[in-house]
Order: sequence, then C-alpha cells, then structure tokens
Amino acid sequence: MADYRAMWEGLGMDVKTHDLLCEALPQAFGDVYLSQENRPEGMDYFNMVVAEIHGIRPMELVEHHKKGGRVVGSFCIHVPDEVVVAAGAIATGLCSGSQFWVPGGEKKLPTATCPLIKASLGARFDRTCPFFRLADLFVGETTCDGKKKAWEILAEDAPMYIMDIPQMKRERDYAHWRDDIRGYIRRLEELTGNGVTEGSLHDAIVLLNGKRRALQRLSDFRKLDAVPISGKDVLLITQIAFYDDPGRFTSMVNKLCDELDQRAREGVSVFPKGAKRILLTGTPLSIPNWKLHHLVESLGGAVVCEEMCTGIRYYERCVDEDGRTLDEMVDRLTERYLGGIHCACFTPNSERVDDILRLAREYRADGVIDVNLKFCNIYDTEGYFVERALKDAGIPVLGVETDYTDQDAEQLKTRIGAFLEMLGA
Repeated sequence: MADYRAMWEGLGMDVKTHDLLCEALPQAFGDVYLSQENRPEGMDYFNMVVAEIHGIRPMELVEHHKKGGRVVGSFCIHVPDEVVVAAGAIATGLCSGSQFWVPGGEKKLPTATCPLIKASLGARFDRTCPFFRLADLFVGETTCDGKKKAWEILAEDAPMYIMDIPQMKRERDYAHWRDDIRGYIRRLEELTGNGVTEGSLHDAIVLLNGKRRALQRLSDFRKLDAVPISGKDVLLITQIAFYDDPGRFTSMVNKLCDELDQRAREGVSVFPKGAKRILLTGTPLSIPNWKLHHLVESLGGAVVCEEMCTGIRYYERCVDEDGRTLDEMVDRLTERYLGGIHCACFTPNSERVDDILRLAREYRADGVIDVNLKFCNIYDTEGYFVERALKDAGIPVLGVETDYTDQDAEQLKTRIGAFLEMLGA
C-alpha cells in the first residue's frame, strides 16, 4: 500500500490504531482470495482496490472536496444513490464488516446489538476509517430499531439525515416514500448548492443502471454448469460496488465479463465437477466479511447466488428509465427502492420468500444457507418463514447464526461440511 499517512492525519484519523487494521488486512485477503487457483485475470483490478481501499478512493474524495464537492455516506440499499449523483455529490457506502470496529461501537451501544451496527459506529467514533471521516452527510434509515437508536447516537458526532422507510407496501406507504425521496432531493440541493434537474436525475439513473446491468451480467455466469468465477470473487466485486466510482466500476466489471465470456465458451470452471451449488440468503456481508463464502468454498461447495443486500437484492432490479419529468422519475425511484427491495423490515414479506424460491430454481441451487448476524431480530424471525418455505419446496436448508469473529469458525466448518455431505448423499 502506498503511504497515505499525511491524508489520514489530515482527516483527523487515529493513524496508530488504523495501522493495526492495515497490517491485518493483507494477510486476511491473501488467505481468502489470493490462495484461489485459476482466478480470472480481470480480478487484478479488484485486488488492487482492496489493497488500496483506504487510499485511492479516499484520495479521490479528498480531491472532490478541494473542488467544492460533497460526499454523502449511507448504510442501506434503500437510500437512492441517484439523488446524490444528480446533485453533483459522490455517494459512498458506510457499512462495516470487521470485528476491528465492533469494540468501538460497544462503547456506545448495548452488546446485544448486531455487529454491523456496532462496527459502523465504531469506525466513526474510533476515527479508524477514512470514509467515515470524509462524509459531509450521513444518511440513516429506519430499517430496524437498532439502527434507529444508533443514528441518534451517531448524530451527536456527525451530520445526519434520516429516511423513514415504511414497514408495509400499501398505496399510502408508496406516497410516504415518494415524499421522503422528494425531501432527500431538497436536502441534497441544500448540501451541494446544485439543483437536481430532469437531465441530471435521468443521467444518474442511466449511470447507476449501467452498474446494475454489469453486475447482472456477472451474476448470469453463475447459472452455468461450469461456473467461471468463484462466489468469493463475486462477493468481493459487489462489496466494492458500494465504494468505487460507478463509471469506472462498470467498465471494469464488463471487462472482466468479456474474459468470463471466453471462459464460458471453453467450459472453464473454478469449481470441481459435481461441486454442490449453494444459495446464501439473509443479512448483508459487508466488506471485509468473507467468512461464510470462504468456508463453503474451502469445503468444496460453490456459492452461486446471494439473496442479500450485498448480493442480488442490490442490483437485480433497475430503475425504469422512461420518466421524463422530475415527478415521473421520483415515481420510478419509489417503485424501485420500495417495491423492488424485499428486506426483512417489511411486513408481510412474502415477496422475499418468493424471490428465494425463484433464485434457487434459476441458479439451480442444491441447497440454501440462511445466514443471520447475531442480534438481527428481523432476519432471525423471518427465518421461520424462509426455512419452512424451502422445506415445503423440497430444497435443503441450513440456518446459521454468526458474527464477525472467528470464534465459531470450527463449529461452522463442521455444520457446513455436514450439510454439503448431506447434499451429496
């Protein structure tokens, strides 16, 4: 990694503590990713992004600031990045997937809070992540009680804007979400000093749909008998999608897909013949949380799809591009960001169960692993309906609860190994 210490110090980071993360990440990344055989050459770009994750992109955000630009950080895929881009700002993801940040969050939050929330607050309060230093506005949302109260604590240290996601999908809920998106537009215009116009919003929709279509193209390779890229690599690419420049990211994903086209024609697979195909569903796996994928694929399985926020839920549905007026485009954003995302925060939520069953068929999954981060009550409870529906459909399912530590790695290895053996019996 290049020397970015001057930048980190300028951002007011605790550089000494941050150095500990910088020392640990290369070893962890090497063990999980660089140990793979027969990886596509196109993964070199994404390897570089991770190697310089707290350097290159933050430096670009610093330069954006120098030109008078603004950076907006969000924690949830319900928050429409199109609005940020249309206002001339840069959108970045802020969710944190490392145990490194959890103790910092526990200084402010109850221990019985999900690790994703604790890590997100820890990254800000401990001053050990540049993205959390660079955001001019933090955009929270009301997907769960833990987040709602965490945002109140975060607001003591950072400028917050809260989007109120309805918990149902009735017509009045669509009207409420439509108004909330309009309010978000006004807040971004105030932040940036730029007006959101029909042209800028339409261009933003097209830009971010391009990113979604590139990820859809990548995902389609996983439906093949001979899968030319590992599930770990696709997870990494999806995690990077939340941070990277969208135009550059789209170009690099499509370049990788061109290489995968050739592999597909030649029948090249990164998995041994007969590897059991696994669909993961449940809570998001934020960077650098690679534990489940690494376990499944190290044990001989093949992760072929993720019905998660850090998976197909993020990119499967595009925003309709036929809107011409601002009101029409806000309507299209409302349809996509409320009606098109089936998070466990909604009730009832039969659409998510339908999605899981459909994806299991489309990706020809031999089995499903339902993943729940500890203390995430909404996904844990909804697992009752998910696992019942899969069993009724004759699809083997394994429910697991985990966190960011490696303390349960051996137990998970035993359970997942037994599940894969059962699928092969």
